[in-house]
Amino acid sequence: MEVFNKFYSSVSNTVSQLSGVLPGNPVTREFEATQFIASAGPGLLWKVYKGFKKSTKQEASIFVFEKKQLERWSKADRDIMIDILKRGIVQLTKLRHPQILTVQHSLEESRESLAFATEPVFASLANILGNTENMPHPLPNHIVHYKLYEVEIKYGLMQVAEGLAFLHNDVKLLHHNICPESIIVNQQGAWKIFGFDFCIANQSMTGSAPFWPFTEYCQAMHALTQPSLDFLAPEYILSATHSPASDIYSLGMVIYSLHSTGHNTLGNIGNEYSKFKRFVNELKTLSPSRLMCVNEGLREYVKLMLNVTPELRPDPHQFLKIPYFEDVGVKTLNYLDSMFQWDNLQKSQFYKGLPQIIQKMPHRICIYRILPCLTKEFVNPPMVPFVLPNVLLIAENSSKEEYVKYILPVLKPVMLIQDPIQILLIFMQKMELLLKLTPGDEVKTEILPMLYRALESDAQQIQELCLSVLPTFASLIDYPAMKNALLPRIKKLCMSTNYISVRVNCLLCLGKLLEHLDKWLVLDEVIPFLPQIPSREPAVLMGILGIYKLTLGHKKLGITKEVMATKVLPFLIPLCVENGLTLNQFNALISLVKLMISKVESEHRSKLEQLNSIQNESKVMEHALSSPDSLVTNTQPDIDRMFSGLGIESFSFNKPEKHEPAITVPERSSLTIEDKQRIAQHQETSRKFNRQTPSAIPTPSIVPLPQPPKAVDLTNTLLQSNLNQLTTKQFQATNNSNSMASMTSSTANTSAPNYNLNIGSPIGFGYQNQSMPFDKQLALPPSTGWTSTNSATNTTFGNQSANFNNKWANNQSNQNNMKQDWSAFESLLPSQTKIILAIITM
Repeated sequence: MEVFNKFYSSVSNTVSQLSGVLPGNPVTREFEATQFIASAGPGLLWKVYKGFKKSTKQEASIFVFEKKQLERWSKADRDIMIDILKRGIVQLTKLRHPQILTVQHSLEESRESLAFATEPVFASLANILGNTENMPHPLPNHIVHYKLYEVEIKYGLMQVAEGLAFLHNDVKLLHHNICPESIIVNQQGAWKIFGFDFCIANQSMTGSAPFWPFTEYCQAMHALTQPSLDFLAPEYILSATHSPASDIYSLGMVIYSLHSTGHNTLGNIGNEYSKFKRFVNELKTLSPSRLMCVNEGLREYVKLMLNVTPELRPDPHQFLKIPYFEDVGVKTLNYLDSMFQWDNLQKSQFYKGLPQIIQKMPHRICIYRILPCLTKEFVNPPMVPFVLPNVLLIAENSSKEEYVKYILPVLKPVMLIQDPIQILLIFMQKMELLLKLTPGDEVKTEILPMLYRALESDAQQIQELCLSVLPTFASLIDYPAMKNALLPRIKKLCMSTNYISVRVNCLLCLGKLLEHLDKWLVLDEVIPFLPQIPSREPAVLMGILGIYKLTLGHKKLGITKEVMATKVLPFLIPLCVENGLTLNQFNALISLVKLMISKVESEHRSKLEQLNSIQNESKVMEHALSSPDSLVTNTQPDIDRMFSGLGIESFSFNKPEKHEPAITVPERSSLTIEDKQRIAQHQETSRKFNRQTPSAIPTPSIVPLPQPPKAVDLTNTLLQSNLNQLTTKQFQATNNSNSMASMTSSTANTSAPNYNLNIGSPIGFGYQNQSMPFDKQLALPPSTGWTSTNSATNTTFGNQSANFNNKWANNQSNQNNMKQDWSAFESLLPSQTKIILAIITM
């Protein structure tokens, strides 16, 4: 927040300064100034502001001269100075050359100021060498620690010499004030000629020798209204003449100040004209030792440039050909500046060798000098594969801030280019670098769409590179993009590709992406997709196996037993018999199958045990809170016990007896006081009943508890009902009972079998709980209407028991003369029972 406040205050101060300086100046209509960065011109009177053009947002620099700086001057000097400054800018605006500062908006004057706009400027050479007059305080950071490299000095001097050659040969113009204040270093590090305030134009006619009028130095005038004496050629005094050689002398003095301690001039004259005269005389016998600070390869040429005889000085073209400029870095920068003149073949050859040079160049030169030249080629798609590796090489040595500010903006349009395909390939190879330097938001908006396009490419190498780098920044991909954009493209590529390596890489990529997916996305999108892959090569199978293993063992993901049982295992088990598997692959596959089967078994058994436990607990609770069951139990037949425990009891007609578990009292907190009293009373009743012997229990007092309805045995039920009716009535004899009795007696003694109808006999007809004799049982009610007229039957039963015959005879007299037909039930009765029934119905 503190940094933001400082920046805000700086911008506010700059705006407030400009609003006070440029009220009504037309420059402010088209340009917006943001920061005071430098100063330039005679006495550094021009303030340089960083800004931009309002209409196009194009960067620019705004030069401002505040007239109030001359308030202490005399009116005559003030007017002369303003005229000189205006003249210099007018002349600058007329000139167009790469080594001359480019003016974007011509000079505008208001009551308070002069202003014009130029290309983006870094500072003047005087500012870089330590002259910070008329500069903002504190000094900008970019100036404080700025240091010129040797290659920058070499190439800068070359650029100034080229500019002078243009002025002398083409324009026929003398600059007449070459000094650090008149040399501007632009934003890319190029040196540009500025400060044409004292320039002298050729006055001769066309075709004749050039002539430049001479004006003597006037000590009465202000020093800033005349050329700087430190850089003024000696012939100015010696012969009262000047020529293009005068500018070469000034350039030689600039070279000396660049290399000297403290960046002082050789004479250190200042504004003293008398001292200048003495120094001119010293130059005639200049000692070589005074030039020892100058670079050895340049020293003798500087001495020649400072010679008092103008004709002995080298001209600009001769100066440019000295061995000092035979430097790889200088030539590289020079080639980059003249690249527009070359064809694509020449450019491609140059760009192929450029990486070796970039690695030896200072980083600042790569960023500010080489990079802008390279990015101009991005408008030419065939050349992009040759330029892009150099740009990315510069990015490797850049900080994140430099990359975001200077490199990423020019890379964004290139990321959209799909032809030639080598562009995508280069980006895929350098993806690790891009992900390291690119902010997260830019990764989502710029790099991720490029990767989508790479997945849809037809080039195998690009697809494999893309699949290998995707997992490295999967954490930056949000869930909707992962689900709706990335996964469908990977799945489509895996299904449609004809290359096994691409298919395997798709599976490996999916396996690495599992860490960033949730469980349900894996179960819904990834697991069902694996069986659909149209390939059974061992490498593909092992890739599928790896995804299953990762998913199964991942603490966040996992595979449900339903999915394993219904989708995964039916797919994996047939793969176990693939002939192409090696022994290790087979072992891995079969181990996974066993693991899944074991997991399904354990999980499902655990679930069933929990369900069974819950059912038992609920039954115990219901039993504890309900009335006790009947004390009468039935013995489970052996054939029913054979089928017990198989889970089919609910489908049985005769359900086996269930042995209820012992009554357990639920937790106290879940019972009311009434429940507790009822349970205690039930326990007391059970203890009393258990202390009694079975013979002491009176039969009539036993009241069975209501039982749930059971299946009815039709045979036993019908026989039991009829036999009960037989025991509750007396047989009635006919009018000839005596004769019938004798016939019955004789018949029974000779042929009839002895049917003992004791209920305790093996033929109990299902009435197993009755132990009394047949003649002691209760008779049928009178309403049954059952009668018999067969005297033989009466006689037969009379032989077995007198009491039975008497009761039968007495009951028969009260019934209608009817005979029952029992033939319909013969098929339902056992053979022994049929005989008895036949006897009954006779």
